[in-house]
Amino acid sequence: MNLLIVESPSKAKTIEKYLGKGWRVIASVGHVRDLVPENGSVDTEHNFEMRWQIMPGKEKQIKLITDELKKADSVYLASDPDREGEAIAWHILDILKSKRLLAGKNIYRVAFHEITKKAVLSAIENPRKIDNNLVDAYMVRRALDYLIGFGISPLLWRRNLGKSAGRVQSVAVKLVVDREREIEDFKPIEYWSVDADCEIKKTTFKSSLTSVDGKKIEKMTIENKPMVDNILSKIGAPVIDAHVSNIERKKTTRHSAAPFTTSTLQQEAARKLYFSSKRTMTAAQKLYEAGLITYMRTDATNLSADAVNEIREYIGKTYGDKFVPKSPNIYVTKSKNAQEAHEAIRPTHFDGDEKSLTGDEAKLYDFIWKRTIACQMTNAEFDSVSVDIETDNKVAIFHAVGTTRTFDGFMRVYIETRDDEEETDENKLPPMNVGDKIDIKSLLPEQHFTQPPARYTEASLVKKLEELGIGRPSTYATIMSTIVDRNYVEQDKQHRFHPTTGGWVIASYLDKYFSALVDVNFTAKTEDTLDDVSNGKTQKLDALNDFWTPTKSMIDGARGITTTEIIDQINQFMHKHLFVDGNDKCPQCGGKLGIKLSKFGAFVGCENYPKCNYTKKLSESETPEQTEIKEKPKQQPVNVDLGEGISFRVGKFGPYVTNGTKNVPAKKYTADTMTLDIARELLSGEVKKAEPEKLGKNPTTDAEIYYYPTGRYGAYISSKGVNVSVKEKPDLNTAIDLINNKKPSTKKFFRRK
Repeated sequence: MNLLIVESPSKAKTIEKYLGKGWRVIASVGHVRDLVPENGSVDTEHNFEMRWQIMPGKEKQIKLITDELKKADSVYLASDPDREGEAIAWHILDILKSKRLLAGKNIYRVAFHEITKKAVLSAIENPRKIDNNLVDAYMVRRALDYLIGFGISPLLWRRNLGKSAGRVQSVAVKLVVDREREIEDFKPIEYWSVDADCEIKKTTFKSSLTSVDGKKIEKMTIENKPMVDNILSKIGAPVIDAHVSNIERKKTTRHSAAPFTTSTLQQEAARKLYFSSKRTMTAAQKLYEAGLITYMRTDATNLSADAVNEIREYIGKTYGDKFVPKSPNIYVTKSKNAQEAHEAIRPTHFDGDEKSLTGDEAKLYDFIWKRTIACQMTNAEFDSVSVDIETDNKVAIFHAVGTTRTFDGFMRVYIETRDDEEETDENKLPPMNVGDKIDIKSLLPEQHFTQPPARYTEASLVKKLEELGIGRPSTYATIMSTIVDRNYVEQDKQHRFHPTTGGWVIASYLDKYFSALVDVNFTAKTEDTLDDVSNGKTQKLDALNDFWTPTKSMIDGARGITTTEIIDQINQFMHKHLFVDGNDKCPQCGGKLGIKLSKFGAFVGCENYPKCNYTKKLSESETPEQTEIKEKPKQQPVNVDLGEGISFRVGKFGPYVTNGTKNVPAKKYTADTMTLDIARELLSGEVKKAEPEKLGKNPTTDAEIYYYPTGRYGAYISSKGVNVSVKEKPDLNTAIDLINNKKPSTKKFFRRK
């Protein structure tokens, strides 16, 4: 028997059907091992040696793998084709080696970028060894994240500065805060435009003033109302005679957008479908595991020759030969370290829409399908006409442009949207010739003010991070969800990011004492180094030393900083944000107001405390626009068919499984972690009460923290008599933060008489 190990249970089912008799396909369900969540698990004094442990809850999967391994002759490690997938394969192999279960077994690493029978069989026929360079890059990445977490996070907790600091999330928060500072510092500048209502042969159209007395009028040329009045008086009124002085006609074309990468998929889904990055990647993961699209974590824009031929054939049959370019369209990958062996995100077949899909998967698949088809279609064609209209008194020239689409090309299928940019609508002008008389019926002066830079949305923040070389395809969704979950940013009704008070506080602290950590160049260089390790250009230890030396220096320096000095720095950084009108005087005693920190969050207080007890909530210090944060978006209804008439749902009181007649709570599960086997156990009542899991020690109390997956009110964590309800098992850092910052109960208890 052959044993093949993949990451996802749903993927395992699909692949086992392709392979047939003589194969057993099982899932690791993601990572199976991680660093021990204790100080010293990355030993910086001894070549960064790492201590690993089986992740809590994964013992069952390891046992399943080892039981099946005993029956197998060959083992195929088929985790995902990226850095994390390579690490999962390495971890599984290392665990099996430590258990001495591989004697006489053939070990192969296989990788496929789409779950189709052809791709799976081809991978099996062309196995390889585990890529140690990719594994080393994973280890560097994991070590860096660990060292930052255990090096900086305790400094934050001790002074109530924040929940955590991350190598990439901190840069994302800083970008949002810096954009907010730009907006607060922005001074609008007045300017004016002048349009004209024109008429020729009873047909009207608009034109814009471009020249007065031979001087060019640009966007900011007309600065105020007196300048406008002067121009209007020179041109004359009420009816102005004019004529066509120049006409330019030309044909233009527009090229289709490249097929989706992870980043562009997230950006376009945010703009058109209003999906968060996490929601996009969840739907894409399901499409990939169902064998409908290629691997969804990629920064490459190329397509396989087979796919291109299939697409071109489909276009010819469906839309006609004139929509098929003479040669395939080729797209150059912009990402510096893109893996060209990967493909862009595309459907695995092109025989039409997938009718069985529903919900998010259906919307995203339609999106991917149309973009992929469009990328191999001919250009859209336009006729463009530019007309100059000169007043008969030779004072002014107005300009009008007309554009008409003459051939749809790729636009028959798909049109890309862009951030902060309006699409150019088609605008037809009436037929005109040089010398034709034009009547200017009225002049339309309009006042404008320059606008501050737009706040980031998920789409524009992902785009910015990608432009800066920060983060990689596998990390964007996690970055977006982390900065929201940590309450460092919030989103308004237009899905724009606003920094919370916590975001301001941690950004100001890191900007002063960990400047390299939030420096975009330093972070981008680290990402490049990880890619260099993946490609074998840089050694693991060299990369770790290059990063850890300056980071350790910053951590050591920050330990000796007094809380007073830190608060002074935060006040300086946030002063304009806290006191928009510049008034920082205490209304009770006249003392100076400033930010104060507590385990319940930051607030504004008086410097003369405790003599003066004046305090103010920070939300009252913020602008109305900043406090007008929208309610959390309503969760989409969850109803996942698991098979055998059993489904997983999320209702008013949380997750549950049902067989139509019986409902059983499933509070510790999500749509991604629930399986048919687990649902059967829950419905049969055979689930045993789980033992508590030890998460690690609380550095504040030196007491152990335990995770209880079941309790009277669901899952919870507990340490030294303090209990906190949780939706799912938290990591140690989150657990420490929840325990240390639990607010006292507001319930009042009365003794019965």
